[in-house]
Amino acid sequence: MRFNRLAAVAAGIVVSTVVLAGCAGDAEGTGDGGDGEGGDPIKLVVLGGMGAEGILADNATTAVTAALASVDAVNDMGGILDREVEITHLEDNADPTVAVTKLREYIATEGKPDLVMNSGPSTITEAMLPILTQNKIVSFNIGPTTGSGDPKVNPYSFDLSASVPDYLGSFVAEMEDRGYEDVAILHGSSAYGELFGSLGETTFADAGFTVTGNEGFDNAALDMTAQLSALQQGDPDVLVLDAYGAPLGYVLQSLEKLGWDVPVMGNSSVAATGLIATPAPDGVLGTDQVKNLTMQVYSSTQYDPDDTKVNDAVERMLAAGDIKSSLILAYNYDSALLFKAAAEKAGGVDDPDALVAALIDPEVQKAAETAILANYAFDDKAHSPHVSPDQFAFIPPGELVNGQFQP
Repeated sequence: MRFNRLAAVAAGIVVSTVVLAGCAGDAEGTGDGGDGEGGDPIKLVVLGGMGAEGILADNATTAVTAALASVDAVNDMGGILDREVEITHLEDNADPTVAVTKLREYIATEGKPDLVMNSGPSTITEAMLPILTQNKIVSFNIGPTTGSGDPKVNPYSFDLSASVPDYLGSFVAEMEDRGYEDVAILHGSSAYGELFGSLGETTFADAGFTVTGNEGFDNAALDMTAQLSALQQGDPDVLVLDAYGAPLGYVLQSLEKLGWDVPVMGNSSVAATGLIATPAPDGVLGTDQVKNLTMQVYSSTQYDPDDTKVNDAVERMLAAGDIKSSLILAYNYDSALLFKAAAEKAGGVDDPDALVAALIDPEVQKAAETAILANYAFDDKAHSPHVSPDQFAFIPPGELVNGQFQP
């Protein structure tokens, strides 16, 4: 099946519900609410700030579109336990307070959804998790926080983005290959940025690198020259950078202002910022500001004509809406696939503990046949992916076509 482009792209839309029916269910369905054939639709919710500003809106649009496409794929497979899947988009404007309000309103009026997804940033995850944990609602996050993948803290929460240790592991492997010894770190003030900075320092030191400096900046700041000047004093071989959205532009401007000619390795937040894939004057692609920059991506964010699984995901996303950022923001495409496999293992969607047990089963993860990450490898100790360094690459900024950097 194919469906119309999501009307909620317009910033004024607050809530949109789309029932994506494949061969699951029909006009003669009984609607008895059971887990068997003909039951009420399985309800999924995706929060996303499509009505936010700038890069936040672009990334949320990609994430919400991925969620819609995922449901399309699942319904084309027959739904979940012979029930069609209904997905509702809650517009959060990338504002944690709005996200909490919308989620509470939905639960109060519609009841608990079977699954909740978000579209980042990590501040949204941080605000939502207490509600989701209290209500025992299974959720997938694309903006991890310190405890979002810890089953002891949030037992029903799963991170789709690789864990910070996995991201850092790929930095270690790449920096070793390049022969770097002295490393400086610059990170933002989001929950993810703070975690990246603190774990980065210990991870790099444990791997034998000398960390010459570790500076954080306020995400609301317009100039990072002071932090960069302090890091420059340590004369590092490389600057490891966490920056997302507008702050990335200010970091690059500050580097140019300072005249510091140092290799810069950006994390996935850098790769997720459209600025680096947009030519001047609207972006920095092709300018001297990114001449020293390489950035961390997954293999799925690099176009491969032979990768039919990823290419099918892209096709479905283009039918569902807009891809306005790289596929590193398309984790939600894997959400409904994972949930379908878990529900079929658990025999239903009403027992969140059974769903959690299924999601950490390696055979269930294999059966999901996910596309953005080939294997999430959740386990009982960490509800976050375990991604080996060979699934990452560090590439220079380049043109994005349908969410993928072109070779």
